[in-house]
Amino acid sequence: MNAQHQPTGSAYFIAKETEQRETRTLSVVCDNEPGVLARVIGLFSGRGYNIESLTVSETEHEAHISRITIVTRGTPHVLEQIKHQLERIVPVHLVVDLSLRARERGHEKPLERELALIKVKGGGEHRVEALRLADAFRAQVIDANTEHFIFEITGRVSKIEQFISIMRPLGLVEVCRTGVAALNRGSEGM
Repeated sequence: MNAQHQPTGSAYFIAKETEQRETRTLSVVCDNEPGVLARVIGLFSGRGYNIESLTVSETEHEAHISRITIVTRGTPHVLEQIKHQLERIVPVHLVVDLSLRARERGHEKPLERELALIKVKGGGEHRVEALRLADAFRAQVIDANTEHFIFEITGRVSKIEQFISIMRPLGLVEVCRTGVAALNRGSEGM
């Protein structure tokens, strides 16, 4: 193979070079049983693709059904292959590309939200500024003392990243994020 067409470490190096990489949000409905999440993640890592966000929780307790929300990037061809391979995992019931479904329904993207807990230390002027900015971003103070605050903020990923970058010079200590939860708009389900 010549140097221009060598594999990139991914099984999908065959994808057309003209295809642009895009970000997609996938929703995977599966049985809530041991090993399912490991197999889903293994499908991505085994092919050299990154998961940008991963959220999972049981959504139907009596039926033991979980929903995994995955945000990833790739070419449309690769993303379609990933979707089809996820559908072949035995305890997986349904895989929906929420990004494509949103576009089909006339929306730019699905409704996506994330929650973050953000610890900021500081006193004096920085303390007052942190509180003022938190109010502007509608972040809630959930823990505070004379040396720090812990803020809870919910919103679009871009809002959370902007809040984190603004808090950095004011004494950002630690960040914990949940990952993206997503649904499509409208009265229909997946």
